[in-house]
Amino acid sequence: MFQKVLIANRGEIALRVLRACKELGIQTVVVHSTADSDAMHVRLADESVCVGPPPSRESYLNIHQIVAACEITGADAVHPGYGFLSENAKFADILAAHNITFIGPSGDHIRIMGDKIEAKRTAKRLGIPVVPGSDGAISDEKEAKRVAAEIGYPVIIKASAGGGGRGMKVARSEADLEVALQTARSEAGAAFGDDAVYIEKFLEKPRHIELQVFGDGAGRGVHFGERDCSLQRRHQKVWEEANSPALNSEERARIGGICAKAIADLGYSGAGTIEFLYENGEFYFIEMNTRLQVEHPVTEAITGIDLVHEQIRVASGGGLSVRQEDIKFNGHAIECRINAEDPRTFTPSPGTITHFHTPGGLGVRVDSGVYSGYRIPPYYDSLIGKLIVHGRNRVECMMRLRRALDEFVVDGIKTTLPLFRDLVGNPDIANGDYDIHWLEKYLAEDD
Repeated sequence: MFQKVLIANRGEIALRVLRACKELGIQTVVVHSTADSDAMHVRLADESVCVGPPPSRESYLNIHQIVAACEITGADAVHPGYGFLSENAKFADILAAHNITFIGPSGDHIRIMGDKIEAKRTAKRLGIPVVPGSDGAISDEKEAKRVAAEIGYPVIIKASAGGGGRGMKVARSEADLEVALQTARSEAGAAFGDDAVYIEKFLEKPRHIELQVFGDGAGRGVHFGERDCSLQRRHQKVWEEANSPALNSEERARIGGICAKAIADLGYSGAGTIEFLYENGEFYFIEMNTRLQVEHPVTEAITGIDLVHEQIRVASGGGLSVRQEDIKFNGHAIECRINAEDPRTFTPSPGTITHFHTPGGLGVRVDSGVYSGYRIPPYYDSLIGKLIVHGRNRVECMMRLRRALDEFVVDGIKTTLPLFRDLVGNPDIANGDYDIHWLEKYLAEDD
């Protein structure tokens, strides 16, 4: 087991990893920018190192400074959390060159899955079902028209080098294709420095289903069930739940088995999430995230397994602590992402939290790094906390969520709490009857 882990992140995920390390008896080091000197994870860590000014590129993305912090403090491993350097293959390689363990997959696997075209090819080779589309990047408009005609309209054009909705355009006919292709390339180049794009069949009303997987790096793989992340705004997840209201146990076992075998065959090490669009009983691979997900707590709630403990165990050479037959699914869990944003316009709302009160009681968990008097800096992601609720079934979970949302108090800034109070009372949400377009249509109607 590691002696000292450096946590290369901030906010709730830094605190989440810190807690796991403390439970395992591991010393902790956190890095922080000057804007985060009073953050909760900085206060609670055994050691802290300032790595630069507020801009991320000068602090949390500053590989040189973070490696130097490891050497100064004697950290023998780094946990990257999510975002920032968590899927940076170069960072993983540099740590390895300095004999520091990256708590995550190899740089090679990060590179494969970070290239959306190569990821799709790899998934297909491993037996994972994929969305019909081009075999690689589209070279020109002529090829785009040929591929679109083969798979049928509507089609979606996606950036090879990134996600999050950037470099992503839908063409519903050949007349739309030229403009969509040019726009997607332009956005991809601006966002990722790479204008390569590919084409896939556009599914009209799919759900977003993702499988939590783990590999030991030595040919063993397991899955921890699925999460339904279909409630999204601008391709950003807002509400996640496990298990999905759309799947039955047979579908869960089928796609889970495919994913676990693929991870084993790949020789993958650590946590990963294989993401799908799901429509009419079929799964279509869209990408794999080679890190811990923001929504991992709902999986922990229904399995009773600490996924960060598991990450650390695998990275330290201890292997997986469970076999597939040991993993049982108990009840239902929902996570709401609480952002410092206007609940209607989604404009960021940095500022000082004057009062912060979290809900409690059986089956209620809040992951947050903020507190009363904390000033939210304007430089980073607006996520300030996650409310995770677990119940014996979905009905109980929804009732518990309604109660927990009513108890949650954040004063001094605007948050998305009012949005979730609306959603929990909506009949479609209560019935689990929604797809990836539902939330944006609901918000448009509300305007």
